[in-house]
Amino acid sequence: MSQDFLIEGNDFAGAGMVSTSIKSILKKIGFDPVFIRRIAISTYEAEMNVVMHARRAKVGLMVSPTLVEVILDDEGKGIPDIDKAMQNGYTTATEEMRALGFGSGMGLPNIDKNSDKLEIKSVVGVGTRLAIKFYVE
Repeated sequence: MSQDFLIEGNDFAGAGMVSTSIKSILKKIGFDPVFIRRIAISTYEAEMNVVMHARRAKVGLMVSPTLVEVILDDEGKGIPDIDKAMQNGYTTATEEMRALGFGSGMGLPNIDKNSDKLEIKSVVGVGTRLAIKFYVE
């Protein structure tokens, strides 16, 4: 089963809708709530990164008996230093974003912590691709 979603940058009012939809789909399929929670956390963090830093993104959800994979392709600034971006607390959020309670610098580390495998590819000035994998046990 697969489904695609779109996220618009700077849409703070709609932020979280994609991760909520994915969570609902996985509940209907019957996955374990703890497994779903890991996916929801990772997807929400990725979604917020798009809202804060990109123009838009396409999100693909693929579900098989052995794997749930979320692929996110954004049109944004790109990440110049992925290793630095993976450090706890590193953020490029603006003061305005921080005033809204976002930009703690835990997004990518939380995605990595909650997923079974995270692959990041980024081109500065073009965008970023996240492949987030969760193995079904």
